[in-house]
Amino acid sequence: MHTVYLGLGSNLGAKRRHLRRAVTLIKKQIGAVVRQSAYFVSKPWGFESPNDFVNIAVCCETLLSPHELLERTQAIEREMGRTHKSVDGVYHDRIIDIDILLYDDLHVDDPDLKIPHPLMFERDFVMVPLREICNDIPSPDLG
Repeated sequence: MHTVYLGLGSNLGAKRRHLRRAVTLIKKQIGAVVRQSAYFVSKPWGFESPNDFVNIAVCCETLLSPHELLERTQAIEREMGRTHKSVDGVYHDRIIDIDILLYDDLHVDDPDLKIPHPLMFERDFVMVPLREICNDIPSPDLG
């Protein structure tokens, strides 16, 4: 069993309802959600939008490999109506965004997957909820 931490965010529509639905889908398709942070409201990061985000972090237990986990999180995003991911660093409003933050103590540096998430230390909307549920966050210089 692997312990993974995911960051979730939504800035369109019924944001908290979208996050609750995503957590339900994570439980069904990824594994048990053993901890969840409180909701954290933040301004968009990396792009302009009048829509604030609502973010949470969750801790899951899964049997999936890192790449299987990526495939499942992306499938959940598509199932919930997300039509495109960020391209070339250009971000957009989104119904749901699910990022893999940590996976055990594993480091992955593949073109399509980086663990720990390379930008998480720059983002309060990731780190505040993550610190609420994770006592063992690696140092930013170890990523």
